[in-house]
Formats: sequence, structure tokens, C-alpha cells
Amino acid sequence: MKASDALARFLIAHRVQTCFELVGGMITHLLDSLAESGQFNIISMHHEQSAAFAAEGVARYTRGKMIAVAMGTSGPGATNMITGIGSCWFDSVPCLFITGQVNTRELKGDLAIRQQGFQELDIVEVVQSLTKYAVRVDRPEDLLPELHRALSVALSGRQGPVLLDIPNDVQRADIPDELVAQWLKTPLKIDAGPEISVSDLKQLEALCKDAQRPLICIGGGARGADAMDEWLLAAEELGIPYVSTLMGHERVVARNHYFNMIGSYGNREANWAVQNCDLLIVVGARLDVRQTGSDVDDFARKARIVQIDIDAAQLGNRVQADQSICATSESFFRAFSCGTTRFQNLDKAWLPELIKQRERAQLNEYADWEISPSELFKKLNRLLANQPVDYVCDVGNHQMWAAQSLRLSPNHAVHYSGGMGAMGFAFPAALGIALQSHNKAVVISGDGSLQINIQELDTLKRLNLDVAIIVMNNSVLGMVKNFQDMYFDGRNQSTRKGYSSPAFADIATAYGIKACRIANAADMDRVLPLIAEHKGPLLIEVMMDGATECRPRLAFGSKLDEQFPKLNS
Repeated sequence: MKASDALARFLIAHRVQTCFELVGGMITHLLDSLAESGQFNIISMHHEQSAAFAAEGVARYTRGKMIAVAMGTSGPGATNMITGIGSCWFDSVPCLFITGQVNTRELKGDLAIRQQGFQELDIVEVVQSLTKYAVRVDRPEDLLPELHRALSVALSGRQGPVLLDIPNDVQRADIPDELVAQWLKTPLKIDAGPEISVSDLKQLEALCKDAQRPLICIGGGARGADAMDEWLLAAEELGIPYVSTLMGHERVVARNHYFNMIGSYGNREANWAVQNCDLLIVVGARLDVRQTGSDVDDFARKARIVQIDIDAAQLGNRVQADQSICATSESFFRAFSCGTTRFQNLDKAWLPELIKQRERAQLNEYADWEISPSELFKKLNRLLANQPVDYVCDVGNHQMWAAQSLRLSPNHAVHYSGGMGAMGFAFPAALGIALQSHNKAVVISGDGSLQINIQELDTLKRLNLDVAIIVMNNSVLGMVKNFQDMYFDGRNQSTRKGYSSPAFADIATAYGIKACRIANAADMDRVLPLIAEHKGPLLIEVMMDGATECRPRLAFGSKLDEQFPKLNS
């Protein structure tokens, strides 16, 4: 059997049946085999970075249960995918990246030259630090074993991306039918990760019994756990408050005892809760500087801290916890039930005080702006509360505006580019999500971010997916401009000076996509309902010229509960 045909059959056998790609000479055999199988959904994109983000979207929607392929040709096709590979690596998203390569006889090998074959590039060496496994397959008989290993590694433990680089002559070589049959019936070797130990449970139980003001913090490592929502619902009924990090917020339903997102751009009530609890149980968060602020010693100043993480290297990395537990979030949620005997000394005033802090922070932080981002997202919460929606956010002030104000219903999720923080992520990731979900996806982007992969408006039109794009156009790269205002006396090189943005609604119209503009507060009530009513591609351009602040925010060096601007007592 032709090797590329065997690859297609192997992927289909393991429910990997979606491929995002930009065609090139060194992947034509692979694409032909996927297409001829009749069981692959091949999505042609206009840039390999978009293909990578779209494949990431499939895994994000399924919480790592299913993965897709992102494929690029040798040389620039491979390097164009690196940002998407990094996005999967830092946010622990499984994805299979396949790159074409020149014929094995054209590889430079150990020669002290830069390149032998046209577009030859050692992509394996380039992505070693951004993948769980990366290998070049130089022999046809190694193709299926390496594919088996790569898929197994991607889906095991702390999930992440893998890459196979396949030379053109290997793709078109023959593999014995009996060898193909052997690997088709060999199950993947997937290791779920470490389980929580009995001794860890007993120590945690003792800490919980002593706690009067406990707080749960849900991180990105918990967002894929099947048992998370049921566990949080039990905590809700018991009266145990919980908060989240930016990545944890992706899946946390906004029930009454959820006090929103912590961190430098977090909600005031969430940061207050962290600084005033006496037991902080952190599930799947690495506690980086954006979560804790720069003053690590003051983080959770009154609390004993328990950190639970699948990755032993993350435990005790920045914050020294009173108890560190290396275990999967799923293991923790299933083993440590939220029963009435867990928190025997619960302070009855703790929850009412948190609710009071949340109500105090409900003011419109942007009342002096023509269009308030917090009011915009509150309207979206109401409009979309009763239909399945995946929000997908780019990076910038608009991401923080959304994270501070979006409140998820049980049929909602939101997706952020976390560790990589990649502008241009949201739109192509939403294409992958919408393709997998068959539901509505809402892109939250800025003028800078959308321009990076704006060419995929053509892909959206071709696929006719139910994707609504909200581009918050302030005609400036606002988050960096805000830094310049604080630290460079307002000098705005490359954020306003030397920067420009187009008329996005006009561009969408040129692609044949329905488009509208919001220029003032009154327009929001007229235009935003279209997102709920309209099925299919839609772009809404929100004109917010000069809006560059995110409120509240934490200045560098300030303590977590000292966000700017300060509230009146």
C-alpha cells in the first residue's frame, strides 16, 4: 500500500478526520490520499498559521478528546505553522502537525551547507522546544509506528502538539499490507496522567477542616476535566466560593458563588477573595505573574495554599504552596468530593462578604466612554444566554474586556490564547471550533489582531459557517499604547504613530459577508441582536477610536488587591 494511503487509513481509524492545510508540492501525495479516502474533511486555508490555529480549535472544542491535522509543505509552509504549534504547546492542546519534506536523497545531512534541496528545512530541530514529540520519518516502514507514537504522546498526560516531517519519497513509497493491518489494529497507548494519592487526600482533608474562609481557584489545566462542572456545582450548593484564572474561565459556568477572574486584569472581587481567604485550593494553574502580580510573597497573604497540577515541574515554581499535589485535575475532582463534612468550620460571613464585594464592583468602569466594553459584553450575555455559543478571543485590551465581563451559561465556552498570547489566533481558531461544533462561534477581536489573518474571511464565506466577528476598532494597538502611556510619557511609536487600520465592515462586504457598524451606545441595541438572530457569516465593527485602557488593571509592583483606578470607599 502507498505510504500516504496508509497514513490516511491510520488517521481515520483513530477518528482524526479533519485536515487544515495550504497546499504545496511536498504534501501533494498526502493530500491526494486524504481526499481519495472519501472520509476526510479537508479545509484549504490561505495561510499555514491559520491552518494551525483552526486545528487547535477542533481540540479546544472537544476538550482534547479529538484532534485535527494541520499540514504544511516544506520550508515556509512548515515555519508558518510555528506560532500555532507554540500556542498548542503553552496551552496544552493536542494537535498533529504534518510537514512535507524534500526527498531523503536531497537532504543535506551532516554536510556543512545551509541547504541541499529546494525549500529544505530541518523543521524537527526548529520545533523541538515547542512539541511533545517531533520526528522526521526517513523510512516508509517507520511511518505508522511513528504516527502511532505521536498520537499517543499528544493525547497523554499534559496534552500538547506533535509533529511528523515526512519526506516526499517516503510518502509515495510502498508499505507491506500486513504491516499496515498490524498497526491499524494496535490501540493507542494513552496515559491519563498521575492520580492523587491517599496521603495527599488526607493532608488536604485536614486543611479543609480547619479552614474558615476557603476559596477554590480553577486554572487552565482543569478546564478539560469531565468532572469539573459537576464538582463546582457541588461546591456551589455547599456554599464554597470559587474563582478562576483567564484560562480556567474558559469553562466555568457563572453561578452565584463564582467570583470571576483573578490577576493583573482580573475582577476586583476575585482578587479581594484571594487576598482574604485562609485556604486557597488551586487546581491546574501555574500561578504566573499575570495571575499573582509581581509581589509573589504577598499573594494570598492570609492563606494556606494547595496547588494541584499534572506537571510536577510547575509545583512550587513561583509560589511556594503549603501542599503540592502532582495529579490530574480529573483525578482530584473524582477523588475529593465536596461534601458537608469537608469544611466544618466555614465562616458564615465569608460568602455574604464576597457577594458584597462583587456587588460593589459592578459599576460601569467605562462610563466616560461613548461605548463601554463592559456594557457591550453584558448585552451579549443576555442575548446569547439560551443558545450554544463558543466565544473566541484574540489578544489585547479586547481580550481582557471580554474576560472581565463575559458570563458563561452551561452551553457556553470561551477560548483564549493564553501562554503564547498570539494576535491573529481567534478568527481561524473559531473556524475550527464552528466546523466541529455546528454551533455559533463569536470572535472577539481588535483591529490589530484581525488584520493578521484577515485573509480567512474568504474561507469563512466559502464554508458558510455560523461565525460572528466583533472587531473592536480603536485604530490603535491599545494594550501596548497603554504601557507607553504609563512608562514612556505617552510616546506612541508603532501603536499609533506608524500604525493604521482599514474599514473592516467594507472589507467584509467585499468578501460577500454581511457587515454592520456600531458607532455609539444606541447602535449597540440595534445591531448586537443580529448576532443571535443571524445564522451564517457576520462581521460587526465597533468604532472605539482612542479607547486604550483596561479597567481595572494592576500596575507593576502593586499588590493584587490594589488595582487601578481605586474605588471610592
